Amino acid sequence: MRIISGSRRGLILETPDGLDTRPTSDRIKETLFNMIAFDIPDCNFLDLFSGSGQMGIEALSRGASKAVFIEKDKKALNCITNNLKKAKLVDDALVYSEDVFSGLNRLKSNEIFDIIFMDPPYNKLIEKQVLQILKDKPFVNEDTCIIVEASLETDFSYVDELGYNITKEKIYKTNKHIFLKRA
Repeated sequence: MRIISGSRRGLILETPDGLDTRPTSDRIKETLFNMIAFDIPDCNFLDLFSGSGQMGIEALSRGASKAVFIEKDKKALNCITNNLKKAKLVDDALVYSEDVFSGLNRLKSNEIFDIIFMDPPYNKLIEKQVLQILKDKPFVNEDTCIIVEASLETDFSYVDELGYNITKEKIYKTNKHIFLKRA
């Protein structure tokens, strides 16, 4: 796994051992970041269920001004810390060592996140719970782009009820990205 583009292009990142995390492939990551390329410079990026931190680190490499990572797995947290040090991006990052739900409740509300990326465990409806929490948070506004990585089977028919619109959907062979904004 490597940084695809930007100031840290080509840098190889660590990934946690085992099957507890499911890193986004370089090809899918490249496709996603090409889709949001014009939104990245100077943005505030929130990386939920961060794993190795590759998505937030990619955003920083491409010019995001800040990335916040929320991850509870100790091996994954170690990878995030090591990857940020290796990429020399520690000063542009904030890492929360806790589950996403408590991390979201601790975030300061004085800055709006421009992009929120989440890659929760598949097929457990965790993304629905996170979206319920995000809809009332002051750091999310109508311009915030929320991107959910999910299995192909994941149903998002409920998002209208929560006050979101699906603005885009990208289907891959094994998973998909759903782009949401507040309605």
